Amino acid sequence: MSELGAFLRSRRERLAPAEAGLPHTGRRRTPGLRREELAVLAGISATWYTYLEQGRDVQASDQVLGAIAAALRLDRSEKDHLFRLAGRAPADEVEEALPAEAAAVPALLQPNPAYIVNATYDVVAHNEAAAELFPVLEGEKPNFARWVFTDPQARHVVIDWEPEARGLLARLRALAARYPARFAGLIDELHEASPQVRTWWPRHDVQAQHSGRKRLRHRRLGAVDYAYTAFHLADQPDHTLVIYADPHPFE
Repeated sequence: MSELGAFLRSRRERLAPAEAGLPHTGRRRTPGLRREELAVLAGISATWYTYLEQGRDVQASDQVLGAIAAALRLDRSEKDHLFRLAGRAPADEVEEALPAEAAAVPALLQPNPAYIVNATYDVVAHNEAAAELFPVLEGEKPNFARWVFTDPQARHVVIDWEPEARGLLARLRALAARYPARFAGLIDELHEASPQVRTWWPRHDVQAQHSGRKRLRHRRLGAVDYAYTAFHLADQPDHTLVIYADPHPFE
């Protein structure tokens, strides 16, 4: 089964008939919607949809993909992921070097921890406050994805490790569809190193970068509740500036 077909099946099996407005029809052998039911909701042929989910060589138009996304109740990140898997997105792009002016921004935000990551979560710029908060930044060529899933120290620093790690992996999956050439090696490496990645990856969760709150263990301040926000750089949208602020100790 293709990556597109596996994603469609995972989302179809996640959607209960009642959520899709379908009547209760008794016990079902499989979870979620049947292929025929989804095809009716999307207004397409059941046979054609089955071919799409099976990974056969069929092409879906933007209109059909939009109808399937609506029938599956996909959120914005999931819909974007669906379109990219179906080849309805720009081809993989070559990463450009970070301009010196952009790389200097985290230092300007001191004493708030701040850093810039590229699409594959390599940290390409950071300030002293971020290095004090995240030990990974003291090494060569730091990468947050590798650190979170392969370094035991990450579980000490990131207090709510499991939900944070799940969210990171969901963002990696969305980005991997956009930049497949860049991500091939990293995803293989994480699968080999982390049993959690091997368990969670087949669930096909996708998520966009977002803002919120995160509980981290600071080496001087102890357990701290941070507010954080993320910004894509205007000239290089595959690079993200992340800023932490308003620390509140909670232990």
